[in-house]
Amino acid sequence: MTGERRWADKGEAIGHGVSWLARWSLRTALAVLGLWMVLWLVGKLWVVVMPVLIALLITTVLWPPARWLMSKGLNSALAATIVLLLGLGVLGGVIAAISSSIASGVPEIAQSAQKAITQLQDWVGGPPFNLRGSDLDRLIAQGVDQIKSSIGSIAGGLLTGAGAVTSGLVTGVVALLLAFFFVKDGMRFTPWLRGVIGERAGGHVTTVLERIWVTLGSFIRSQAVVSLIDAIFIGLGLVILGVPLAIPLAALTFLGGFVPIVGAFIAGALAVLVALVSNGLTTALIMLVIVIVVQQVEGNVLQPILQSRSLRLHAAVVLLVVTAGTSLYGIAGAFFSVPVAAAVAVVIRYLGEVIDSRSVMDTSQPSGDEPAETERSPE
Repeated sequence: MTGERRWADKGEAIGHGVSWLARWSLRTALAVLGLWMVLWLVGKLWVVVMPVLIALLITTVLWPPARWLMSKGLNSALAATIVLLLGLGVLGGVIAAISSSIASGVPEIAQSAQKAITQLQDWVGGPPFNLRGSDLDRLIAQGVDQIKSSIGSIAGGLLTGAGAVTSGLVTGVVALLLAFFFVKDGMRFTPWLRGVIGERAGGHVTTVLERIWVTLGSFIRSQAVVSLIDAIFIGLGLVILGVPLAIPLAALTFLGGFVPIVGAFIAGALAVLVALVSNGLTTALIMLVIVIVVQQVEGNVLQPILQSRSLRLHAAVVLLVVTAGTSLYGIAGAFFSVPVAAAVAVVIRYLGEVIDSRSVMDTSQPSGDEPAETERSPE
């Protein structure tokens, strides 16, 4: 048959197989080495890469209203300025509303906390602890002495934390400035790119970038849905249990949902702490169970399913990618790993489409140098 290759003996066939395996092993090794070099370079330039990634995610939120304003006749700079200021205003308004609600509820929580401390003192004063006032004073004094002896390490930790907060603020400011420029000049990027790298390659690159842009928008929408569901169920739990500050805590849960691991943990811990101080141990334990159940369902079921549908990634892939990103880059890696993986999947799918289209063209138009099948004479 045409296209079949005949081997003189088994040694030649085995040699061909070994050569094929060696070639593909070398190619795989080079691909793995290239991937490792990219990850290493990203790690070294993380202080630059992170603001760019944050700015791109912010731009996916700001671009639709900015595009609408541009369609009404506003220039790109004015539209970008308006949507950025409005976004900051909305975020500041939410934070101000949360702070106002918390400030109004502080006296009630302080009164409940005083009662809780009195109940705690009565509880530890009875069996099995039998700790009287002098015993408690002694324990408190020991704790103070321990803190004094560790003041150096505590100060170092506070300085490290202050440095991290300062770095985070700088990153946020840079990300906002980049988001402004992305919204203002983003529409000029693909034409400029086509002019630089050529029409043929530029067509492929711009198509891939447009698909990645759609993917980023889907990621933000799915993350918002997940955070909203978390906030609704935890907020309902707070309301049903009669815990004060239910609305601000629900809002904090929604905002914390955009910060993987730490955001959900802090929001849940605050809900449990307020329940403990204001309503007692039983309510706090019930609230703890609610928070754990909601966060486990969100992290292991809801988020993978929603993101797998919106980003066209399997739920198992989402879980594995988040795990890998967390181990490599910590909290930021957990947040950015899913959109990065989705972008890589977009590139792979597009390459598959190009290969399939060219394969169809090649098979439909056979080349002239294809060997013709010859008629064999009967022996």
